[in-house]
Amino acid sequence: MPASRARGLLSALAGAAIGAVAARAAYAAFTRNRPADLTGRWTRKNHRGEPITLLEGPAFVAGAGAATALTPGLPGRLRLAALVAGVGSGTLGAYDDLYGTTASKGFKGHLTALARGEVTSGAVKILGIGATGLGAAALVSEGPVDTLVNGAAIAGAANLANLFDLRPGRAIKVGLLTGGPLLAAALFRNAPAAALAAVPLGAAAALLPEDLGERAMLGDAGANALGALLGLAAVTKLGKPGRYALLGTVVALTAAAEKVSFTKVIAGNPVLNRIDMLGRRPVGPV
Repeated sequence: MPASRARGLLSALAGAAIGAVAARAAYAAFTRNRPADLTGRWTRKNHRGEPITLLEGPAFVAGAGAATALTPGLPGRLRLAALVAGVGSGTLGAYDDLYGTTASKGFKGHLTALARGEVTSGAVKILGIGATGLGAAALVSEGPVDTLVNGAAIAGAANLANLFDLRPGRAIKVGLLTGGPLLAAALFRNAPAAALAAVPLGAAAALLPEDLGERAMLGDAGANALGALLGLAAVTKLGKPGRYALLGTVVALTAAAEKVSFTKVIAGNPVLNRIDMLGRRPVGPV
């Protein structure tokens, strides 16, 4: 194995391990002495109407942030870009977790409210994640067009990941299924991108048991950060055609989510439904 490839593999393994350990440690610290009830600010009812904690999200952001800072082999500008994308989008997601309302829903709903002069927490998050996406992209892009395309892809991926966080483990599974091939491909040609992809995958995988067990969920904080980090890894690895294809796919899926329920689509497809239900409690009474 060439030395550069070996260094990339070691860097990716380190990133995944640090992310996993840091995320678990953060989750344990955040949830200590916080029983699941219906009164805590970080507690929500899931699709069954049962109380679960949203502190999985801040734990993911903290774990991925720590791994980004500590993982060897990341160039300084890429490390800073990952911190801007992950911590920035995670912080904005946490703001929406704590102060968001259901008065306006979806990308279109928040922007429509903004056009009426109503600044919703969702609109703040959308604009803020757009800004952090552009800020991260500016650190790794060449020229204004590249920055706009990459920034839109990063911000769009952050928003798209959150659209899957509606059932236990779903957003993390989507992250693993999309980030896994990206990590594998980057190992052979782009070691920094491989390390960058490994960080959120390690942190997410470490928290998956809590998510599948319906004790916790990523919420906006975790899902936005997961999507943003994988989006950044993707634009770092892909060439221009790939980055345009990524942006087009993200835009198309986001637009489709305004009209179609991903949950219904997944439930209606035997393969997708089997993956979605893997490790979860049965849907019906138990």
